[in-house]
Amino acid sequence: MTRARRGDLFAPDCPTRQLLDRIGTKWTSMAVKVLAEAAPDEVRFADLRRRIPGISQKMLSTTLRSLVRDGLVARRVQPTVPPSVYYQLTELGRSLEGPLAHLRTWAEENMPRIEDNNRLDDEERAS
Repeated sequence: MTRARRGDLFAPDCPTRQLLDRIGTKWTSMAVKVLAEAAPDEVRFADLRRRIPGISQKMLSTTLRSLVRDGLVARRVQPTVPPSVYYQLTELGRSLEGPLAHLRTWAEENMPRIEDNNRLDDEERAS
């Protein structure tokens, strides 16, 4: 495994930008949270979908595929009919849960202030 130098977010061609696009979504944050709460156990796809309100099957599939590709989540298929698919955070994925938890907490705690600011801005634009 080759270790590249640290990314530079402000460089236009830096892959860190694409990584932040992927890990910065609400669906990624919720999927990582559900998987972290279950750790070290695996979670079936259908259980993940039930535990993430509002996510479509397609969006969950897309989110998990991205997390697996980045090495944040491990995927295991049990050859049954129909196949059972299980997901589990990897060590790298577990290291992401802390920063995402802080971001979720910040968002939950500050949402009333953000909503107030949005309402004030809407009122100013309307007058």
